Amino acid sequence: MVWAAAAAAVVAVLFVVFSRASSSSTAAADTYSVGQPGPGQPAPGFTLPATTGGTVSLSQFRGRTVLLYFQEGITCQACWDQLVALDHSTAALRSAGVDQVVTITTDPVDLLAQKVRDEKINTPVLSDKTVGVSHVYHANSYGMMGTSRDGHSFVLVGPTGTIRWRADYGGAPKYTMYVAVPTLLRQLRAGEIPG
Repeated sequence: MVWAAAAAAVVAVLFVVFSRASSSSTAAADTYSVGQPGPGQPAPGFTLPATTGGTVSLSQFRGRTVLLYFQEGITCQACWDQLVALDHSTAALRSAGVDQVVTITTDPVDLLAQKVRDEKINTPVLSDKTVGVSHVYHANSYGMMGTSRDGHSFVLVGPTGTIRWRADYGGAPKYTMYVAVPTLLRQLRAGEIPG
């Protein structure tokens, strides 16, 4: 009888803990920073090796709207879960005006290509091994791993090359590493500027 009461108490405590963790992660996803360069500023150009073969340049997307997703890379499963969710939400992204998603991280392109195959992802993953592009976008200022890796940053670049929206979710103290796609698109629509 004592064991049953103790087990019931443990279950109740665990329920409360996990309920609070779930609601706090939702609250964390509702808040984000806006780093620089930010909305209204030109998006810095780049050319990086891609898992699709060769290189990808931001200039290739001129005339289209591209969502850049800076993420921590191979060791961050939450980042890959985010990318898989984005990859499976093409119709929702297009209805929000996003023509293409491109993700950028600091791992070598050969390792990224294997991870892309393992996860069955179609989205181009770009390798920023020197962290140069990440520094220019200050995307490495919002993660758990210090400035050597990116956090969890989204930058929406419009057809003219102007940043239309930015959200840096990965910063302290919450370190949000996954945002549900409907939440992400709701916040994008609410904060997007013309351009």
